[in-house]
Amino acid sequence: MSDWPDGWTDDDQNRNRRPTPEGARVMPHVQRPPRQRSPEHDAYQPAGPGPAQGPGYAGGYDPGYDSGYNDGQIYRGAGRQGPPPPPPGDDYGSRPPGRPRWGRRIGYTALALVLALVTVATATYFWADGKLRREVDLSVVEDRPAAGEGTNYLIVGSDSREGLSEEQQQDLHTGSVEGKRTDTMMLLHVGSNGSTMVSLPRDSWVTIPEFTGSESGNRIPEQQQKLNASYSIEGPWLLTRTIEYNLDIRIDHYVEIGFAGFANVVDALGGVEMCLDEAIQDENSGANFEAGCQQMNGAEALAFNRQRYQEAEGDLGRTQNQQEFLGTLADQAASPSTLFNPFRLFPVANASLDSLIVDEDMSLWDLRSMFWGMRGANRMNIPVADPGFQTPDGQSAVQWDMEQTEALMNQLRNDEEVTVGQE
Repeated sequence: MSDWPDGWTDDDQNRNRRPTPEGARVMPHVQRPPRQRSPEHDAYQPAGPGPAQGPGYAGGYDPGYDSGYNDGQIYRGAGRQGPPPPPPGDDYGSRPPGRPRWGRRIGYTALALVLALVTVATATYFWADGKLRREVDLSVVEDRPAAGEGTNYLIVGSDSREGLSEEQQQDLHTGSVEGKRTDTMMLLHVGSNGSTMVSLPRDSWVTIPEFTGSESGNRIPEQQQKLNASYSIEGPWLLTRTIEYNLDIRIDHYVEIGFAGFANVVDALGGVEMCLDEAIQDENSGANFEAGCQQMNGAEALAFNRQRYQEAEGDLGRTQNQQEFLGTLADQAASPSTLFNPFRLFPVANASLDSLIVDEDMSLWDLRSMFWGMRGANRMNIPVADPGFQTPDGQSAVQWDMEQTEALMNQLRNDEEVTVGQE
């Protein structure tokens, strides 16, 4: 039987003309029963993308076969798969695409800031450490007392004109005397019971012990002299030896500053504010201040610390002014407006390091402890028995109260609370 429409024969299929088909036939719909997978089908799946095999699969992949099975993957093109799943622990799937990872960025920024601060701090430390003038070797001092508790600093203000021109000497009223003498001597004790600053008047009548000069090599005989004479004879070494001999207390560190350095530090700080109970006029030092609070520059601060003729107690009154000024200077140097302002901090540090002469064992940490100890220290003069003591050669000197002095030194040696001289 021919499947061609009526009017067509088998011969017509070879003719070169387009047939006109009859109307579309409606084919009956036969519902296919659900396909059952065979054990062989479940046991073997081909590698790579492709549909599952149907029944009758004979060992080859049938690209034309579609089982209707969908495993959930979406194919966007022939032979192309979707993106691989993210690795375990990645938060890609938990955030919208393109959203920046702020936590990681903040962490990197914080790390960079810490590294920068560490680098700056390290560079600053080595810069400052290299500027310290470690010129005093305390190991040459003879017959030293045993070390006590806490740390003892000998702070010396010399009248050295080093670095001053003739014009600057006139402006600062220093005169043009050659050599060096001590204008200020203080013993600062820093310990667990706070700090105590004890002024040693330069005219104190003491015993200068025997000493072999560290520079001259000469043997210096024992003698009775004013305290500042020991510095004039053999500098910091004999001064340290004399203080240790008379007070029986070990000096751990030595710090010295001259006229020019003192004025430079004050100017670098922008001045120091002092409040005076009464006006001060002194032609010898150049001091000329009204009563009340005022900002002192370097030259004015030097004049204030050197004046003594107006003081009722003379040199003892001057040492009290010096203690008050140094405490105020330390407070301002350690204030946040200085420490957190590099435009003020570095000039102050530079001026201080250039001006100070210290012992060979002094570290920057020791120097910091000294400045911190000056802040809020208990301030006092060494106990005095006679401020107008007449020496055998007719000079006026200061005689210590040795009973009270020994009690004070005992408290400092043992780092006890200081009660001597306290009302």
